[in-house]
Order: sequence, then C-alpha cells, then structure tokens
Amino acid sequence: MTSARTTASASSASSASSASSASSAAAPRGRSATRDKLFHAAVTLIAEQGFSSTTVEEIAERAGVAKGTVYYNFASKTELFEELLRHGVELLTADLRQAAEETDGRGGSRVDALDAMVRAGLQFIDRYPAFTQLYVAELWRTGRAWNDTLLMVRKEAVAVVEGVLRAGVAEGELSEDIDIQLTAAALVGMVLVAALDWKAFQPERSIEDVHGALSLLLQGRVGGGRPR
Repeated sequence: MTSARTTASASSASSASSASSASSAAAPRGRSATRDKLFHAAVTLIAEQGFSSTTVEEIAERAGVAKGTVYYNFASKTELFEELLRHGVELLTADLRQAAEETDGRGGSRVDALDAMVRAGLQFIDRYPAFTQLYVAELWRTGRAWNDTLLMVRKEAVAVVEGVLRAGVAEGELSEDIDIQLTAAALVGMVLVAALDWKAFQPERSIEDVHGALSLLLQGRVGGGRPR
C-alpha cells in the first residue's frame, strides 16, 4: 500500500511538473505573439499618421488587445516604438546574414553573396513595406529618444554587408580601392531607395524586375565590370 501511494504521489508530482513546464513554455510564446501583434499594429498606424498622432488606444484596438496589455509589454509608447525599430532592423539583419551564409555554403562568390543579400533586402521590404517607410523616414529625423538605438541597429545591418566586402577584398575578388564602409552603406541605401520607388511608383513591376536591375548595377560597380 505504501509503495502504491508513493508511486501515485510521484506520478502526480511528475504530472504537475510537466504541466507547470508546459505552462511556463507557453507563456513566453504567448507574450511573443502579443508583442508581434503590437509591433504590426504600431508600425502600420505610425506609418499612416505619424508617431505623435498615434495613441496607445489606437495601437491596442488595431492589435485586438486591451490598452493595459500595451503597458504590460512596454513601459510607454516611446519604448514600444524604439523596440519596434530594433525588432524590424534585426529581422532585416538576420535575412541578410542568412542570404550570405547560404551563398557561401553553395560555394558562391562574394559578389554572388552580395547579390543574394540585395534580393533578401527586397524580399524583406516587400513583406514589410510600412516598416521600411517608417525606418527610412526616421533616419532623417533628429532629436528623437530612439536615435541612438536606430543608429546602432543600422550599423549592425550594414556590418553584415561590410563583412562580405571585406572578405572579397582579402580574397582578391574585389578591388582593394573599395571604401568598404561607404560601399556597404551605399548598397543598403540602394536597395532601400529602389524598393521604395518600386512600391510607390512602379508597383506593376515584379521583384524579379527590380532585383535584375540592381543585380546588373551591383556586378558592374562592385564586381569589376564583369557581369555574369
């Protein structure tokens, strides 16, 4: 009898522990999903009507959550916006890095990697046009509470491109005359501006059209004039 009770107690404890673990694992996932909803709602509203004109109530309503949920996840609207910018640029950075790593894994050249990153950037902007519009607008503004964060995450994204350029120069594929920092910034800027023009003025074009044009430009300017 004692053995049976002990076994039953152990089983109950194990079940409780499993349930607790499952609950603990679900909580972060649930909060992450909520934060994603808030990010998408905020970026859309702020892109449409500006930061100052967008209220926490509107963000909560667009996200389909209670106003208190916003403050549970973020201390203020400013913190929400700062994290939104960080989150979006980190997604872009991850896409650029993945494109470069996958090209390297296939044995592609450094120019191939840069070309893959151009396409990855266009695909990101195609998925998140409102965020891209907002990000570019904020790059020109000064005196914002999130300026330092914006500059930091931008630097991280550009650094991925710098790494590929630096490797290309070291391996002799790219010219030693390249100013790596400026060239990386120019490539990122090229993708942003071309994509915004595409979305605003030439939406009938396909992503293949835009990528093809930028690819030829990339190979002509960075690849030593040897289009492939």
